[in-house]
Order: sequence, then structure tokens, then C-alpha cells
Amino acid sequence: MNKTMNKKPLSSLSIFFPCFNDSGTIASLVVLADQIANELTDDYEVIVVDDGSTDASRDILIRLSKDYPALKLILHSKNMGYGGALRSGFLGADKEWVFYTDGDNQYDVRELKRLCEHVCPDIDVINGYKVERSDSLHRIIIGKTYHYIMKIMFGLKIRDVDCDFRLIRKSVFSQFQLKYKSGVVCVELIKKMELLGLNFVNVPVQHYFRMHGKSQFFNFRRLLKVAIDIFRLWGDIFIVSKIRYNKESAPSKTREISSR
Repeated sequence: MNKTMNKKPLSSLSIFFPCFNDSGTIASLVVLADQIANELTDDYEVIVVDDGSTDASRDILIRLSKDYPALKLILHSKNMGYGGALRSGFLGADKEWVFYTDGDNQYDVRELKRLCEHVCPDIDVINGYKVERSDSLHRIIIGKTYHYIMKIMFGLKIRDVDCDFRLIRKSVFSQFQLKYKSGVVCVELIKKMELLGLNFVNVPVQHYFRMHGKSQFFNFRRLLKVAIDIFRLWGDIFIVSKIRYNKESAPSKTREISSR
């Protein structure tokens, strides 16, 4: 048998999930992630960043870690916000490629295989975009409005900044630091990568209804925090110039894969 037929697509892979009160979904996500990672590479780790959960999530994760040697836990003593959880995950990831998605199971981890089909030397970021958002009408409207405003304000080229289903080269994170703790961290992440001239591929993925728990984003206090952070981030990038990049960097390139 030709050995190249059995070659796995990635040299190494970190999969991580930010988790806050996701006791209804996190166990199945860890088990499935371990299975999928093993199909993609022989060198992998599954990381869960428990961001100060107050439900049974942490107990479940500790029990799982005894049965899954590839599982690595990062436990926050208090809630650090979505941005804080992402920063911990990116810093804790040790492999060549880093994949993350949320711990609420609104995306299918098995679709990571579709992202891996586009791994090649000239691609840095493989970003999922929602074929259709499976949420209540008011959340769909808010989500579309948010995405449109972010594209205008920050000149984003990406298809879906709000789709947390991303595969990124680990080396990318040595070129910048993430600052924000709120949900605006996703805009910060994408904009900083675009400013570096990184090459993107957009790949369609499915989005599913939340079966357990509730969104931590859609409440007035968090929306107000995000709004404030959006203007602070805009000022950081376009006015205060705290973020410094080589002006001669090539512009980022984006390639889009059509829906199935």
C-alpha cells in the first residue's frame, strides 16, 4: 500500500474550546475533538479553557482528563470574559496549527476536516463562515447588523467575523498580542491578522441551534461593554496607533470556497 495514502493532513494540531457554564455540551465536544484530531494528525492536544464556570463544567472536565491524556485544562479562578478565554487558549496551544470553536456546540467539530482540506504553505488562516445562522430572529438581526457595522468601521475583508470556527497557524500569534476581554476580541483578532498581510481562505460551515445553556453575549451589560470596546479598538488602530505594523507588508488575500 502506498504510504502517502495514509498520510494525515497536519503535522500537529491544538484544538481548544473556551468554556463558561457549558456542562451540557463540553464532554461530548472533548470526546469528539479527540477523535477528529486523531484522524488529522498523530501529534495533537485538546485544550479547554474553563473561564470560571459556576455549573458542573469544571468537575466534568477534571473527570475527563483522567481518561483522555491529550486533554489539557486551563482553569480560570474567575471569569475573564470571552477575550480572556481566547487569549489563554492561544497562549496555551503548542502545536503548529490552532483550531478553536465555542464550547456550546453550535458548530460541528467534524467540519474541521473541511477546513483542513485547504491547508497549504501559502495559507495562514482558514475561517469558517455560517451558511445560515440558526438562532432566534432578534439574534439574527443583531448579528447581521453587528457584522455589517464591523466591516464598515474596520474595513474587514473576511466573510464572517462572527463565526468562531477558525484554523490558524500558531506562528501567527508571535506577531501580535490580543488586548480585549469582551466579544470584540474577534474583530481585534481578524483585523490584526489582516493588517499583517496574512492569507485567508473562507469555508462554509453549518451553524446549529443552541441545545443547552444560554448565550453570554446577548444581554445589555455585555452589549454595552462590546460597544465601548469597539470604539476603543477603532481608536487603537486608526488614531492612537498603539498597534504598529510594517507599512510595507503585503495586503492580506482572501480566497472563498462556495457553499456545498
